[in-house]
Amino acid sequence: MKKYLGIDWGEKRIGLALADSENRLATPFKVVGNIKELIKIIGEEEISDLIIGSPQKMIDGQVGNPKFKSFVLVLEKELADKKISLNFIDERLSSVQADSLKIGKIKQERDSVSAMIILQAFLDKYYG
Repeated sequence: MKKYLGIDWGEKRIGLALADSENRLATPFKVVGNIKELIKIIGEEEISDLIIGSPQKMIDGQVGNPKFKSFVLVLEKELADKKISLNFIDERLSSVQADSLKIGKIKQERDSVSAMIILQAFLDKYYG
């Protein structure tokens, strides 16, 4: 069974959501403040696949945030010796969707709900 970790990256917070290949239902998990905490959770939760929301520009879909690109490079380096796949999915409007669910009134909750939306979009796309 695969374990998935959905990631809603932000410069201040990283929202996380969990799912597995058996149930295929994403649920909000928690929010961490840095990549060190993220790496720890990946190990503790025995994650096999990361589903990372890619912050793309609304007009052309390009990833333009250099801090996000740095985050990905550090993450790849930290996970180089592990068999964990990194998958990217367009995260445009995931925060707006999280707000529309009327859950997560504080930013930390909103971030984990956004991660849930990102992860569920991936699961729906690949597991239909």
